[in-house]
Amino acid sequence: MKCLAVCQDELVLRVLAQVLEPSFDIDFIVESKPLARRLHDAGLPVTAADPRRVDTYLKADVSPTTCILIQDTGRKSLARMVEAARDAGGTLIYIISTGASSKRSDEIRSDCPDVSCLTLAGLVAPTLHTELGRSLTRARVQQYQRYFQDADRVLILLHNDPDPDAMASGLSLRNLLRRTKTTAIIGALQTMTRPENLRMANLLDIHVEQITPEAFASFERIATVDVQPHYFGGLLPRVDLVIDHHPEQPGYSAVFKDIRADYGSTCTILTEHLRAVDVNISERTATAMLYAIKSDTLFFARQTNRSDLDAFTYLYPLADAALIRKMEGAEITMERLQIVRHALDNGALTEQFFVAHLGQVPREDFITYTADFFLQLEETRWAIIAGRVNGTLIVSVRNLGYSKNAGEFVKKVFADVGSAGGHRAMAKAVVPWDRFVEKHGDLSPADVTAFLKAQATEFLGEPAKK
Repeated sequence: MKCLAVCQDELVLRVLAQVLEPSFDIDFIVESKPLARRLHDAGLPVTAADPRRVDTYLKADVSPTTCILIQDTGRKSLARMVEAARDAGGTLIYIISTGASSKRSDEIRSDCPDVSCLTLAGLVAPTLHTELGRSLTRARVQQYQRYFQDADRVLILLHNDPDPDAMASGLSLRNLLRRTKTTAIIGALQTMTRPENLRMANLLDIHVEQITPEAFASFERIATVDVQPHYFGGLLPRVDLVIDHHPEQPGYSAVFKDIRADYGSTCTILTEHLRAVDVNISERTATAMLYAIKSDTLFFARQTNRSDLDAFTYLYPLADAALIRKMEGAEITMERLQIVRHALDNGALTEQFFVAHLGQVPREDFITYTADFFLQLEETRWAIIAGRVNGTLIVSVRNLGYSKNAGEFVKKVFADVGSAGGHRAMAKAVVPWDRFVEKHGDLSPADVTAFLKAQATEFLGEPAKK
């Protein structure tokens, strides 16, 4: 496409040349002959002419499909330039404003109501912000790398029963630190149980080693990804690096931490880290990270932003899409169907939410799966599912993300007896059963369901039914 830029400022002209070439066949018109000679000597296609004259645009072979950019220098002749370009047959005319005055913008709209206005800041700012952000990330990552460089043994610690985001984050952090699986162990206090997570670990050969609290002292450096140290209840004596996308929690200190609660996935953060220091991302790592972003955001259906989309777009051509489809597989099992049926038979459905206590369940993933399942009901805006795993009450909350905050709900109900928190659309509480009993009594599953229903009714402001 042909583009004609009418500029009087050398900096603006050079910026446009950098931005528009080679996508556009661009020519420049300037009024100053010395400037035209200097730019011509630099190899730019430039002509010295009066931009207020119609023949200037006729000589430039302007047509209705020519994109005409006219720099606003603040002079009153701007309207004459636009009129001359239009009389020569130009229709795609844009004003490039280099000032910040809203008054001047109003004047342009008044004088040239049918011409589009752009600002140089608007054209340059996104690229500039991206590059500055990447530079800051690069400096931060280089600090991590130097700090971990001399350690013989590094532990990358994940939360219990690691999910795709935790495993992929561990794998990508090991790459970022330029470590191997013998010098940087990916570990968890409790390893995987969910079928789809085991499938991912097997297909991508991700080994998560089970670690005991006593083993922490044998590592010179410890990093946590997709989890913060408070999760381990005082078992983790120190931490050197924390990278997480969950809301920041108090009560610990770290040498470095990068916590971005507005991101949908920890792998999004680590994608930015890897790109900032130009680390080559292997197909295996890209596949793990892409699957993690897709999984944690429910394919961008919850808690996501532009950074997640950018990371997904960057990783997609590097990943094995067929392998991702194989990892996703069929998540419905007979065990899960039985749990869902139990919840349906024993739960309570109102105009806004479904709530159920599952009683004793063998694994935590049954609780989160059931919450995700019931959120899909047409009548349901919130799903609140509880269950006991050994001696712990787990409460999983999901909602559609546009109403009240799920994290605030679990904090209000459970923060004084256990660990509780999360995002607007998803949250979790982990409560020792004996502490729950101490405050609320040794309730039966039906009584716990009634308790959760009452709490949700009060929090959401739903009128009680008679």
